[in-house]
This record gives sequence, C-alpha cells and structure tokens, in this order.
Amino acid sequence: QVQLVESGGGLVQPGGSLRLSCAASGSIFSIYAMNWYRQAPGKQRELVAGITSGGSTNYADSVKGRFTISRDNAKNTVYLQMNSLKPEDTAVYYCYAVIRDNSAPGPRAYWGQGTQVTVSS
Repeated sequence: QVQLVESGGGLVQPGGSLRLSCAASGSIFSIYAMNWYRQAPGKQRELVAGITSGGSTNYADSVKGRFTISRDNAKNTVYLQMNSLKPEDTAVYYCYAVIRDNSAPGPRAYWGQGTQVTVSS
C-alpha cells in the first residue's frame, strides 16, 4: 500500500517561513502528480499548489508569489516552501497524490494524514 507522510508544520509568526515535506512510499510504479491542500476550521478544503510529473505547477491565487512547490523525483518527495506567512494561512495542510502502484492497472488517489500550520503572534 502506498502511503504519504507530511512533515514540517508548526507555529510561526506572521511574516515568517516554513517548509513542508511530503514523502510517498510503498509499491510505487509511477507518480502522476503531487499536490498540497489545506483546510481551516469552519472552511472547505482547498487546493494550495500542485506539480505534475512533467514539472508543471499551479497555485491558488491567495498564495501566488509567497509559496513555491517543488519536487525531488529520486526521493518521491514534494515540498511546499511558504514565505511571508499570514494568519489566514493557518490550517491543516494535506498532501494529495495521484499514483499508480504495482498492484493496480491504473492510477489511484492518496491522502496524507495532514500537518498543522499555525501563524500567530
């Protein structure tokens, strides 16, 4: 079974930075895309950033210019560098990946457990 493990969350002051990591492990055949979502209390889960196997990226308008998504293909890992953090960035951040494993004929979607990011003075 494929699993995703996030790390790097924590408490940071407004204007500060954090880097989140998401590592995929298991019987992986190929990774189609890796993404970051977030969910704040009382709000819907929303897409923050994504990157495809070809290197194409996309970002939510609210984080453009502040967040950067990147990948390390050799480690099956995606990163989210978050700069100029604001209180409204406070949320649980989830890794979401589209992966084909060795036991399935096609791709499947996987969610990580989530990591808490809190931006506060």
